[in-house]
Amino acid sequence: MYRREFIAAIAATLVTTRPASAHQEQPFILPEDFLPTLVDVPPSLPAGVIHVFPNEFRLFLTLPDAQALRYTVGVGKPGLYHAGQFTAGMKREWPSWKPTPAMIRRNPDAYARFAGGMPGGEDNPLGARALYLFDDSGHDTYLRIHGTNKPRTIGSAVSNGCARLTNDHITDLYDRVPVGTPVILYAQSAV
Repeated sequence: MYRREFIAAIAATLVTTRPASAHQEQPFILPEDFLPTLVDVPPSLPAGVIHVFPNEFRLFLTLPDAQALRYTVGVGKPGLYHAGQFTAGMKREWPSWKPTPAMIRRNPDAYARFAGGMPGGEDNPLGARALYLFDDSGHDTYLRIHGTNKPRTIGSAVSNGCARLTNDHITDLYDRVPVGTPVILYAQSAV
């Protein structure tokens, strides 16, 4: 069931962005090896868990029958990525965004103008969907697994700590993941 559904859902997932004018960047096509892929995993891994491996820029959603959907992600810059065990405590479509005070302190030129927040939409850094990661006490950690309005950043360590997918891929993952899904962010090695 998952394989047929997955193949149908992914058949047209080449992410292409087209410039609105001649002065913008050239179209971007996501590399084929970045596309979601159904893979085998060790049978000891329970289904219904998200695993993020930052050094490989991969996210796995484990499925029944020792399989997983593998997505390519962008992750936090070294020092901003936080490993640990979390829960997808909330989900939002076209979420609003507000930089954290730490982000504003680190880079006021980039973030201070957004201190009051930004509504959801195509220009929003959280993209089309977001999974909000909560700690074991049920508190929002401000870490997210989310979409991005910058698909060129997939496969790199550039975020302020979140894992990001293309908007098409986060939409696919979002539809598969219920609130309460366990999320494991594995340790990031020093670059």
